[in-house]
Amino acid sequence: MNFKRASLLAIAASSLFAGAASAQVKVGVTVSATGPAASLGIPEKNTVSLMPKEIAGKKIEYIVLDDASDTTTAVKNTRKMISEDKVDVVVGSTVTPNSLAMVDIVAENETPMITMAASARIIEPMDAKRAWVFKTPQNDSHMATAIAEHMTNHNVKTVAFIGFADAYGDSWAQEFAKVAELRKIKVVANERFARTDTSVTGQVLKMMGSNADAVLIAGSGTPAALPAKALKERGYKGKIYQTHGVANPDFLRVCGKDCEGTFLPAGPLLVAEQLPDTNPVKKPALAYKTAYEKAFGGQVSTFGGHAWDAGLILQNAIPEALKKGQPGTKEFRKALRDAMEQTRNLPVSHGIMNMSATDHLGFDQRSRVMVEIVDGKWKLQK
Repeated sequence: MNFKRASLLAIAASSLFAGAASAQVKVGVTVSATGPAASLGIPEKNTVSLMPKEIAGKKIEYIVLDDASDTTTAVKNTRKMISEDKVDVVVGSTVTPNSLAMVDIVAENETPMITMAASARIIEPMDAKRAWVFKTPQNDSHMATAIAEHMTNHNVKTVAFIGFADAYGDSWAQEFAKVAELRKIKVVANERFARTDTSVTGQVLKMMGSNADAVLIAGSGTPAALPAKALKERGYKGKIYQTHGVANPDFLRVCGKDCEGTFLPAGPLLVAEQLPDTNPVKKPALAYKTAYEKAFGGQVSTFGGHAWDAGLILQNAIPEALKKGQPGTKEFRKALRDAMEQTRNLPVSHGIMNMSATDHLGFDQRSRVMVEIVDGKWKLQK
C-alpha cells in the first residue's frame, strides 16, 4: 500500500513538473512610467503591448510593473517578478541608477536581464554578474565620441559640463572627459543637478563664467530641459549639446524655443524617414515607427525603440533556448542567456546587433546619428 501511494505521488510530482516546464514564457518588465523619467518609461510601457504574444509555439506572458523612477522600487519589482511570478527574463529598467541596482538580483537568481538604460557601466567591465545582463540603448561612451567629433568639426575648444547628480551624470562626465582629452577639448566647468530640481541658476552662472565655447547637458527626459532654458534665459550664445537621453517628443514640448539649434547624438530611429535608403537600419526603424504610431498616435520615441529592440532580441533567442530547456526552468534561463549572447547580425530599430561574451550590446557606428533641433523638429545632420 505504501509502495503504491509512493508511486502515485511520484507520478503526480512528475506531472506537475512537466506542466511547469512546458508553461508559457514569462517576461517581467519594470519601467519608469511615472516620476521624473516618465517621458521615457511611458513609450516603453506602450511598446510592450506591441510585442509578440507567441514565439516558437510558446505563449508569451508580459508582467509589467511601474518603478516610478525610483531605485528601491525597481529592486522590489525585480525581486517580486523573480521570486513570485517566476519570470524567465527581466526587461528594465528605464534609467541607469535603477538598472545598476538590479544587476546583483538577476545575477544571484541566474535570470537574464535586458536593460533599457544607457550607461555602459551596466554591462562593463564584463564579470560573472554582468554576464547575465544585456542592453539595448547605445552606450554613453559611444555617443560621447559622436559629440566630441561634432565639436571638433565645429571648432569647439572649451566645454562646460552639467549632468544629473547620479550614475547617469557621473558616467557621462567620465566618458566625455576621455574623448575630450583625445581631441584636445578642455572641460572648463563640471556641474551637477538633481532630476527633481526646479532651478539650476547657481550652476548656470558658474558655467557662464567659464566662457566655454559649448555646453554639454548630460540629462534625460524632460528634466534635461531645465539647464537649457536657464542658459537661454541668461543669454548664453555658445553651442548647446544634449545626450541621446532627450530624444523624445516630450522634451521638445517642454524645452520649446529654448532648444532651437541644440545638437545631440541619437539612434537612427529618431530620424528614420530622413535616413538614406542604403542605411540598413532604415527598414527596421520604420517598421517599429509605423507600428507604434498606428497604435498610439503622436510621434515615436527612441526610448520605446529600446523596448522594441529588447523584444526583437527575445524573438531571436527564445527559439534557440527552447532547444535546451523549457520555460520555468533554470536550464531555460541559462540557455536564453547564452542565445542572447550569440546574437548575430540582428537588425533592430536602433542599429545592427552583434553580441559576444565580452559585448552585451553589440552596436557599431550604424547605431548613431547626429541631430539638430530645427523649428521644433529633429533634423538629421549630414
